[in-house]
Amino acid sequence: MMRRLAFSLLALLVLVAAVALIWLFASGDEAGNRASVSYIPDVEQGQTLYATYCAACHGTNLEGQAGWRSPGPDGRLPAPPHDENGHTWHHGDQLLFDYTKLGGKAEMAKRGVEFDSGMPAFGDQLTDTEINNVLAYIKSTWPERLQIMQAERSAAEAE
Repeated sequence: MMRRLAFSLLALLVLVAAVALIWLFASGDEAGNRASVSYIPDVEQGQTLYATYCAACHGTNLEGQAGWRSPGPDGRLPAPPHDENGHTWHHGDQLLFDYTKLGGKAEMAKRGVEFDSGMPAFGDQLTDTEINNVLAYIKSTWPERLQIMQAERSAAEAE
């Protein structure tokens, strides 16, 4: 019992640390003053924004589009699920943030990869805080073990 409690506390600490790192190092409109202003993700706002901006492609229940692993006739991959069955949790927070803000094609080009995923840029429609809130909502739906794995990846990538 004590061991499980210690593990849960450690997992929570890792998750909080990852969120803090993202918040401190994110770029954009609200990022400049983050060290002096506390930021707590607004998961409820993230859920509302997800429904407005993301659900049409990624599904109301984060289920993604059918056949998301195979390119369509246009060469683009259908929108992947953001639930535990997808691969969103395999990526660190910075990639997820940049992919959402810049769009898939621009983010991949920034990394030296020519690939048009079909993911549009939302940087002109959502603030950095709103993007982070959408990502916080998505992550809040994952099982704890996936949240921990994704937070550890984010922390490692931030080093």
